[in-house]
Amino acid sequence: MTQHGRDQLHANWPDFYTPDQEATLPSEGLSLWKAEGDYGRPECYHDPFVQKLVLSPEYGGDGKKIGVCATKIAPIAVFPAHWAPNAVARYDQKEFPEHYRGGVFIAFHGSWDRASYAQGGYNVVFQALEGDHGSGQCEIFADGFGGAAKSPGEAEYRPSGLAVGPDGSLYVSDHVRGRIYRIDYRGGADFNAANVTPCPSTTATPGSPVQEAAKPPEGTHPYACAAATNNLLVPQGTTKEMVVLGERIYRGGVGGAGCTGCHGGDGQGTPLGPKVTEHKWLWSDGSYEGIKKTIIEGVPEPMEYRSPMPPMGGAQLTPDQASALAAYIWSLSHSGAPHRN
Repeated sequence: MTQHGRDQLHANWPDFYTPDQEATLPSEGLSLWKAEGDYGRPECYHDPFVQKLVLSPEYGGDGKKIGVCATKIAPIAVFPAHWAPNAVARYDQKEFPEHYRGGVFIAFHGSWDRASYAQGGYNVVFQALEGDHGSGQCEIFADGFGGAAKSPGEAEYRPSGLAVGPDGSLYVSDHVRGRIYRIDYRGGADFNAANVTPCPSTTATPGSPVQEAAKPPEGTHPYACAAATNNLLVPQGTTKEMVVLGERIYRGGVGGAGCTGCHGGDGQGTPLGPKVTEHKWLWSDGSYEGIKKTIIEGVPEPMEYRSPMPPMGGAQLTPDQASALAAYIWSLSHSGAPHRN
């Protein structure tokens, strides 16, 4: 069985975790099901850097303590953080090369909590098994589902379900458009296991922060995003420069965290957070000051979503950055109104 690891360690516990640890902790896991087995959830999470279950901060952890987690059942194989394993299927047929027989395929739905770094997953991987344990590093079996943008709101397809057919084919279902892929093998005896693509290391650095915006029509000029933001409206009491800065904060380029994970790269919302592009406000009157107040104070008990929003969205924003972010959110929600300066 697979388990999604937890999210938002830095967002909710910035004293214990850095922004890059938000993207690299915890591992996603493959576990062997045991009757009445205790796998540590929610007290523990798997830290790939120490290769152990670690105590969660809600239960007295600080990113280092092991505590009761020493007695829990650890995963038999681990994968990069936040990739979101939605399905697992053991390959028990003979159509695929012997390399795959007896191992498992895993469909990774794709991450959101790796912002402001590049997202990951949106693929199908293969994990070899040896008895009741994982054997070696996993392999990227099928990729490219996300298309040009690996993000929850923009991915073209997101693997969600898996099944092995009686003819030995592997079936992969897609969350976004309902497509089902059928994968069979036609390579004869020429298969060479040395040519497979290994999964990234679970202890690899997240890379450099990225800006998740779609490329504007005018191309990739350094000020292209600013040019696109020029078309947005400016709330009274702010400036166009504040809106431009707010867009960078929203996408994770400034401030150490991004809003795209919950509200989408285009502001159209996700299952974790509402749209910010329309005139529906539950926690304020939708004014610039009201939006800023919500950003600063957070939303501890959402009315329509399961995940709370911590103060400043979990980022350590300065007052000026919070004001700029509020200006950008206001601009998104008023894009159809007459210009105001």
